[in-house]
Amino acid sequence: VLLGFSKDLIGQMFEAYVTEHHSDDILNIVTEACEDTHHPIVINAMTLFEANMEVGDYFNAYPTEVLAVFDEALQRTAVAVTQKALNTGGGGKNQLKYHFHARITGLPVCPELTRDTIPRSRDAGHFLSVNGTVIRTSITKVLEYERDYMCTKCRQVFTVNADFDQFYTFVPPTACPNLEGCKSFKFACLSKGSEPSACKDFQEIKIQEQVQRLSVGSIPRSMVVVLEDDLVDICKSGDDVTVYGVVCQRWKPFHNDTICEVELVLKANNIEVNNQQTTATLMMEDIQKEFKAFWESCTDDPIAGRNQILLSLCPQIFGMYVVKLAVALILAGGVQRIDPNGTKVRGESHMLLVGDPGTGKSQFLKYAAKITPRSVLTAGIGSTNAGLTVAAVKDGGEWHLEAGALVLSDGGLCCIDEFNSIKEHDRTSIHEAMEQQTISVAKAGMVCKLNTRSTILAATNPKGQYNPKEPLSVNVALASPLLSRFDLVLVLLDTKNPEWDRTISSFVLEEKGVPTESSTLWPMEKMKAYFCVIKHLQPQVSEEANTILARYYQLQRQSNSRNAARTTIRMLESLSRLAEAHAKLMFREQVTIEDAVVAVSVMECSMQGGALLGDANVLHTSFPEDPGQQYQVQCQMVLEGLGLPELLKQEMDRFSRSEMQKSSLLVKLHKCLSRWDSKDLGYQLTQPDAVLCFIFSRLMSATAKPGSFAPEGQNENINTTHFPSGKKHKEKNTDQGFNDITENGLDWFQSLNADQSSPSPKKSPIMTSTQQQQQHNKNRPAASWTFT
Repeated sequence: VLLGFSKDLIGQMFEAYVTEHHSDDILNIVTEACEDTHHPIVINAMTLFEANMEVGDYFNAYPTEVLAVFDEALQRTAVAVTQKALNTGGGGKNQLKYHFHARITGLPVCPELTRDTIPRSRDAGHFLSVNGTVIRTSITKVLEYERDYMCTKCRQVFTVNADFDQFYTFVPPTACPNLEGCKSFKFACLSKGSEPSACKDFQEIKIQEQVQRLSVGSIPRSMVVVLEDDLVDICKSGDDVTVYGVVCQRWKPFHNDTICEVELVLKANNIEVNNQQTTATLMMEDIQKEFKAFWESCTDDPIAGRNQILLSLCPQIFGMYVVKLAVALILAGGVQRIDPNGTKVRGESHMLLVGDPGTGKSQFLKYAAKITPRSVLTAGIGSTNAGLTVAAVKDGGEWHLEAGALVLSDGGLCCIDEFNSIKEHDRTSIHEAMEQQTISVAKAGMVCKLNTRSTILAATNPKGQYNPKEPLSVNVALASPLLSRFDLVLVLLDTKNPEWDRTISSFVLEEKGVPTESSTLWPMEKMKAYFCVIKHLQPQVSEEANTILARYYQLQRQSNSRNAARTTIRMLESLSRLAEAHAKLMFREQVTIEDAVVAVSVMECSMQGGALLGDANVLHTSFPEDPGQQYQVQCQMVLEGLGLPELLKQEMDRFSRSEMQKSSLLVKLHKCLSRWDSKDLGYQLTQPDAVLCFIFSRLMSATAKPGSFAPEGQNENINTTHFPSGKKHKEKNTDQGFNDITENGLDWFQSLNADQSSPSPKKSPIMTSTQQQQQHNKNRPAASWTFT
């Protein structure tokens, strides 16, 4: 226990520190006309300990007593600041306020003070910082924390505080505190039979260890946190919080022939809600510079840069280009919009994967949960309404609200596997959570509304054999209102395709997965950092993109084979979100024609018989060999189908300018190499020549086909694209436009055609990203330059 002189010393040091660093904070509280009865002052522990090391030593040894001294010293400082403001003519607004509390934050990051797991019994009596997720909140109560007693012999009145260790019960005094030596043992409670004289707000919450910080197989533990005064109602179920407080032991009053059950609780001094705070990745400037440098290097062919990111997404699955693109768009998300009247339009996108067994649905869900900082992965088998939303739990004779999967994933990702295993009446409970992004609760007399601003990525199996002639709602046994809330619904059909089966067999049996040594694949930590960064971008939609999205929506509404459950007004909002997500994925601040075309293309694959491209099986889509040329074909098909020739001409002109710039650089490079070949081996490249050679190496690495760019005077060459359907489509360069466009809907996605009836020419084997890198290294010319 602290001695008297130690308390005075700590109080004086803390008063001097507060006067120096927090006088303005106290003055702002004194001058503002607020009705709060408790006023917190946030104290940075690092700054305090650096200013007074002795205070830090006492604080770590006796945290409960030192915190009480801090509050008393803070109140004396507030009185002095108020008196000074009144003497200097600060006006009549200044008035003396009471109940100041020192809220500690910013503890040093060390195992002794900062924890990501629930404390143990050895931590009792220590001040710690604990990270966790709020899973349960109780109702706010009124707590009587002190009573006045009077000695029946000497008539001295003294105060007894409620014992926190025994659930705030009042233990009757055993001796008179009179210093004159009164030895009476009889006392009378002055407040007995009347209203309590001293009360304060009180609430208990339960926090759980964050699942993403635990090792595989660990069961998260939970702990009760006690909140008082201004900390009450500062957080709700589902919030990620950092709690600063003292670990205490608590037990119920003793009774005969009963076991004393002792539990650990955290008496909170301060709580920080971390939902809206930027992640640590955003604070790292070197990470941001790395991503900006990556996109600057992909200026010549940004689609190739995007495909490099998609190759790193779930690399253990071969191909499935469209599915990986769709998952990346869902993880990037759109931009939330608020109408002038206050109506919110969600920015999070939802996707449903419908597929035969063994098509990799669960792998995508697991990978998406790993690269999302705040995520919950659950299975539909056994999941109930309460498990997905909110459950009312009775504990100790009182009802509490316990958060479910959707509430715990607020602001993150909720992955639901085996979605069809959820019961029908439980499945309808997520309608409000998906569209309004809130959950209205009216259980056990508690009425409230909780946020569920999460992205839902669900997977399900079709009901029996998938019948393409039947509508989607019949095949998956899902109601139309639920289907319309999903932005994308991709159907993965395991159809017969000998070439695809041969390629997959080679990938699984020979490579045993993609090797980790591949330099082209991004590691998982880099993928997680990238999606955290692009999540905070706010791209603006251009007029050209709006025109494309609106025209496609009108075309879908007029289609004879349209699905009424999918072609609602929600489809237009989904198109806008997907276009914004692609702009985020491309690290842009504006949604361009390219983003709108990709959004329309992905939506076509989701429509099961779209108005532009017809039926398609996205399971057999592989990455294109020439991403730039593939996009040009895709752009012409979409814009011609929508009847937008002006936008098509504008986009083709953009490609022409890019090609001309590349050709002019190559002409200069050709002259440079000619000079180098004409000289002896001692010829030294000048700095401009070295820059040209560097540009040439970047162009060759970004270009899938050697010889696509030729020096001036050789632009009459025609590039031949081999489509998987077995046809050869001759397409001239962008100066002359595209003449022949294939009729197969997925040719612009480089799909493997399931129809094997027509003979097809010999095709190059489909290679993984690692094989492509090795082949590129083999084909690299022997002559190379090294620049410093």
